[in-house]
Amino acid sequence: MTVRRKHLSAASLLILMIKVFSGQTTTCRQSQYQIGNECCPMCLPGSRVRTDCSESRPTSCQPCLERTYMNQLTARRQCFICRTCDEGSGLKIKSSCTTTSDTVCEPLEGFFCVDPSDNGCRAAQKHRSCEPGQYISQKGTASTDTVCSDCSDGSFSDGTFPSCRPHTQCKTKNLQLLKPGTTSTDAECGEHSLNKTKIGISVSLSILLFVILAAVAFQFKEKIKSSLCPVKGNPVIPTEETNLMTSAV
Repeated sequence: MTVRRKHLSAASLLILMIKVFSGQTTTCRQSQYQIGNECCPMCLPGSRVRTDCSESRPTSCQPCLERTYMNQLTARRQCFICRTCDEGSGLKIKSSCTTTSDTVCEPLEGFFCVDPSDNGCRAAQKHRSCEPGQYISQKGTASTDTVCSDCSDGSFSDGTFPSCRPHTQCKTKNLQLLKPGTTSTDAECGEHSLNKTKIGISVSLSILLFVILAAVAFQFKEKIKSSLCPVKGNPVIPTEETNLMTSAV
């Protein structure tokens, strides 16, 4: 009898422990959260918990405050703070924050994302500027930086060209090479020295000819003027025509 009673006492104790243990491990559904032995329904996206549920009342929820959001079922008493798109970080707003979704940021024009997130970008950096002697082999995008490449001999770029340009061939333009081109500057051309001499002589001769013609024209004009207007004080020499006019009188 004593042995049987001991077995019954052990079995009773085990059952009691199982009941106690099972009471402490209440399993709630995915849309619920546990408060003590109660499974409270979570609040919907766009809201937060105000007061927990009890045996006599359900969970009380309230909307998210301005500039906060909740994008999932929640047992939290505070919504998440909306992200700020900081221009100092090279960002601008792609879509504004709502009570159910966070702000989505994207790179500014001329920037690319260096810290992408699941829905947007957290930080951006300005596109690289190519140096003189390089050309833009791949233009930067919102997700990739600009790629620069070096110009080969016989071509040049100031760093803004999409491809290197060949140096000007002075000979093909019947010009003299004044300064050879580099990878960052074009060749400089000018008139041949012989051509310059010819032009100088032609200009000089033209000026001289103009002066001579002007002098001749001036002298011719003076002669005509002196023949029409006799100089004062000089006697007028009688002519046959003046004699006849005197006789008639």
